[in-house]
Amino acid sequence: MRISTTDPITLNDIPDPENHPYVIEGEGDSALKIYFESEKTKKEYMDIAVEHPGEDFETNLNNPV
Repeated sequence: MRISTTDPITLNDIPDPENHPYVIEGEGDSALKIYFESEKTKKEYMDIAVEHPGEDFETNLNNPV
């Protein structure tokens, strides 16, 4: 697991991450644990809409020549 101690919303470094909120994105060795300065910045991060282009197969971008 990789660990980020920089709040992605404020871009401030978290000096004592164990006492701050966090989320874990992904699974296994490639998972990323992201620490936040506050619950407020964690909520802002969680409220960011995520696109899932791999799940929308209505458009075929294949260009066979």
